[in-house]
Amino acid sequence: MKNKLTFLFDGGCPLCLKETNFLKKRDILNHIEFIDINSEDYDRRLFNDISYSKAMSNLHGIMENGEIIRGLDVLAYSYELVGLGWVYYPLKIKFLSPLLRLVYRYWAKYRLQITGRSDIEKLCTSKCEQ
Repeated sequence: MKNKLTFLFDGGCPLCLKETNFLKKRDILNHIEFIDINSEDYDRRLFNDISYSKAMSNLHGIMENGEIIRGLDVLAYSYELVGLGWVYYPLKIKFLSPLLRLVYRYWAKYRLQITGRSDIEKLCTSKCEQ
């Protein structure tokens, strides 16, 4: 059975890993394939050519039809697939959605600093394209 979503996550990010593990435990129907972009086996050619640096800049998901979704849309769809779609209902509220997306963009931009990790240049030493 083909997965409904391929979820690219940063296994080196403690908060990202916690969220991913939460979703994995609830994905009893195996709708989601979880791919750690920090794995030595990660090959961008297998995942719509999403490079390590691009994947690190924002959460990425690849839907069953090949469409790429990003950020909160990945989380909202993932929660829907595991039966917890109501958690992301605020994204459907017209005046809240832009604010939530702004907060997420801030998180995506600064998450390495917030979680005490090296900057993207240092992380890319062995992973990013030259």
